[in-house]
Order: sequence, then C-alpha cells, then structure tokens
Amino acid sequence: MAVAHLSMLISKLQNLSTSDHSSVVSMNLFVVLLLACIVIGHLLEENRWVNESITALLIGVCTGVVILLISRGKSSRLLVFSEDLFFIYLLPPIIFNAGFQVKKKQFFVNFSTIVLFGAIGTLVSCTIIALGATQFFKKLDIGTLELGDFLAIGAIFAATDSVCTLQVLNQDETPLLYSLVFGEGVVNDATSVVLFNAIQSFDLTHLDSGIALHFLGNFLYLFFASTMLGVFAGLLSAYIIKKLYFGRHSTDREVALMMLMAYLSYILAELFYLSGILTVFFCGIVMSHYTWHNVTESSRVTTKHAFATLSFVAEIFIFLYVGMDALDIEKWRFVSDSPGTSVAVSSILLGLLMLGRAAFVFPLSFLSNLAKKNQHEKISLQQQVIIWWAGLMRGAVSIALAYNQFTRSGHTQLRANAIMITSTITVVLVSTVVFGLMTKPLIRFLLPHSSKQTTSMLSSEPTTPKSIIIPLLGQDSVDDLAGHDIRRPASIRDLLTTPFNRHTVHRYWRKFDNAFMRPVFGGRGFVPFVPGSPTERSNNVQWQ
Repeated sequence: MAVAHLSMLISKLQNLSTSDHSSVVSMNLFVVLLLACIVIGHLLEENRWVNESITALLIGVCTGVVILLISRGKSSRLLVFSEDLFFIYLLPPIIFNAGFQVKKKQFFVNFSTIVLFGAIGTLVSCTIIALGATQFFKKLDIGTLELGDFLAIGAIFAATDSVCTLQVLNQDETPLLYSLVFGEGVVNDATSVVLFNAIQSFDLTHLDSGIALHFLGNFLYLFFASTMLGVFAGLLSAYIIKKLYFGRHSTDREVALMMLMAYLSYILAELFYLSGILTVFFCGIVMSHYTWHNVTESSRVTTKHAFATLSFVAEIFIFLYVGMDALDIEKWRFVSDSPGTSVAVSSILLGLLMLGRAAFVFPLSFLSNLAKKNQHEKISLQQQVIIWWAGLMRGAVSIALAYNQFTRSGHTQLRANAIMITSTITVVLVSTVVFGLMTKPLIRFLLPHSSKQTTSMLSSEPTTPKSIIIPLLGQDSVDDLAGHDIRRPASIRDLLTTPFNRHTVHRYWRKFDNAFMRPVFGGRGFVPFVPGSPTERSNNVQWQ
C-alpha cells in the first residue's frame, strides 16, 4: 500500500514538473516574440501603413499557425486568453499612461464632445448593432441566442479599441482628432462595460421604463464616482509626496508610490464595482498635473519612461496575445462544417459596426458644431470621416466581453457561442488590420497640412510628461513663466467677479488652481524644496 502511494506521489510530481517546464518554455517563447515585435516595429517605424499593433497581431497569427502545425492541429496558443489577465494586469498601465501623457487643455476643451460621443454615441451604436443582429442572425440558423445575448452583442461590438487608437493617431500631429477619438474611446470602453454588466444583471424578461431609468442613474453614478475616485487618488499621492518629500532620502520611493497609487485607484474601482478604466485615466491626468511636479528631476525622468515602457509592453502583449488566440482550434472546429455562416455573421457585424458608428458620429458632430462659435473649433467633414474611420477598430475589450458572455473559463461547447467567438475574433482581426492600415494614409489624404495647422495649437498647450524630444522640463519652464503672469485672486469672490472672455473656463480654472489647489497639492511653482536639493538649485537658476 505504501509503495503504491509513493508511486502515485512520484507520478504527480513528475506531471507537475512537466507542467512547470512547459509553462517556462511557453513564457520563454512569448518573451522572444515580444522582443521580435519590438525589433520589427522599430524597423517599420517610418512605414506609413504598418504600426506596432498590427505587427504584433500578424506575428501572433503567424506564430499560431506554426504552433498549430507543430502540434498537429491540437493547439495554436502558448497562453489561454484570460479576462483577468487583460482587465487586471494589462489594461491599467495603458489607460493610466494615456491619461498621464494626454494634452489636458485639448482634452478638456473638447470634454463635452468626448462625453457626447463616448456615452450617447455608444448607446446609439449598441442599439443599432443589437437590433440589426436580432433581425439578421435569426435568418442564418446559427443556433439559439436569447434577448440577453443580442443585447450583449450590441455592447461587445460598440466597444472601440482605444489601445489601437494610441498607435494609429499622433497627438502632436493631430491633437484634436487624438483627443476626440481616444477620449471617446476611454468613455466608450467604460460605457460598454457598464452596459454589458447591466445586461447581465437586469431581468430582461420584464422590460419597462423603470429599467431604462435605473440604467441611466446607474451610469451617471458610475461615471461621476469613478472620476472622483481617480481624482482623489491622484490628489492624495500629490499631497503625500508634497508633505513628506521622499526624494530627500530615496527617489525610488517616489516612483514606487506613484506606481502603486495609480494601480490602487484601479483596483479600488473594481472592488467597489466602479469603472476602473475611467478611474485610472483621471488618476493619470491628476498625477501629471500635480504629483509629477512634486518629485525630483530624476524621478520625473524615471516615471515618464517607466509608465511609457509599461504601457508599450502591455500594448504589444495584448495584440500578440489576441493574434495567437485567434486560431484556437477548439472554437473553429464548431464552424468548420459551415464556414459560410461564420463569414456571413462576421460580415453582418462589420456592416452594423460601420452603420452604428456613422449613426452617431455625423449627427453628434453637427450638434457639437452648433454650440461652437469659433470656426476653427468646429469639427470639419474631413475630420468627422477620420473620427468615424479611426473608431471602427475593435480589440481586446470586445474579445474579453465576448469570452465572458459566450464561454465558460475560456471554453465553449455550443455552436452558436462558438460562432460568436470566432466572428468576434474575425471582426477584431479585419478591423485592426484593414482600418488600422488605412488610417494614417486617410489622414494624409484628407488633412495634408494638419501638421502645419496644429503648430500654433501645440505651442499654447500645457506641458505633459509626454515629450522625449524636447529636453526635460524645458517647455515646462516656458509654461510656468506664462502661467505666473496671471494675477492670483485673493478670494473666491475675486475669482468669480473676473470678466468673461473666450477662454473663460480655462482662465477661471488656472486662477482657482494657482490660488487654492497648488498651495495644497503642489505642482509647478508650489513644490516644497529641501535646502540644497537638486530641485531647489534648478529652480533658483530658472528664476534668476
């Protein structure tokens, strides 16, 4: 008996050892593929058609084909797609870095349009996709899909790919388009996730007006609560670093505190069932405005490059991940007997996706333009076409939501669910490659002089930790000097009695910020300096 037990234990240990070894081999291959994506992306840097996201996606697909051949059709993946891996580990650094580097003035000037596109537009797109899928899919005999499935399809394909937007648009060349499309993408992703969760939690067998009102109230609560949590986390990090000034002993602590506070904001949002996407995005904005200016110069350099590097690696990881998972043989086996049905479903979804986006981009742009008196601030027809086109890409958010709805632990045994998974993968691949490849040439064709026209806009933009080309803090000094010629109001009454002008909101915010926020939370001009510190010496030289 003891011998049999020992034999069984040895067998389990051998299996465990084999499993661990295969995991190590898989991770080694995946890291090699990441390195290959970076090298090939660098070689294609000047190519106006291909970007690194498309490169990673194609390398992932090619790798999947090779693994499929080596395993003789058994598997095409090194790793299994996991929602937790995507939402908890990969997405936060990407969204945070985008908020950390976003041009804040351009973003908030267009904030009403961004929310209009991201919230109202997502609802319009979701409705059109869900209604269209209900009408067309019933005629294709793809299997049993319930009302909740069709509504979930609307939420899944209404989610744009804000990650790919970072790759195909440049906020220095096209700041207006970047702020609109990416800002919309962040709000859109949050709205889509809220919609998706609402669809799963509501009793759809008894539909009435009360559900619509409940959803609206739930969305408004999530939007404002998530935003406030991100702002609170950013301000708390700024206050702690300003008061304690970790840089006098260790710059490592400053960097670690910023990173952990940013991640804590996202995890807290998920813990309280809020939108982690919105929370970490606004945390990034607040940290770039206050916290980043409270740390030493070496920490500024470190955080700028550390956040950008983490975001970059996570983006490449996601697209490589999606590309390899696209050829999962388990799901394609269900549709192998009727490939025409899968192609038809994918084509219908692409058509509905394009129609749903057009249904809100052009009408809402028209409404937005009615509220703008300055002709230069209005969204031209060419820009509307680019906004419509650049927002057609779908990515890992759609795949993660599709896996949540149509699989159990990454696996599915129903034909209808397998068709929806394979169709989602097809739409993601086609939209990312085709629409992603054509976005840059489309911008050059419709806006040939965009770089020249935006030069004056960029010169007045408050500095973010974005630029690597401009010497560190060089532009900050210019902005500081420009900001300090605004008289600080002595009280709230003084602030409110200032006459209106065309930049009223921005001027009011700058005055309020200088008078009340920066003395408490730090930032440019209000950093607490330790005698003899590098920050103090550089500041004295700057103002002499």
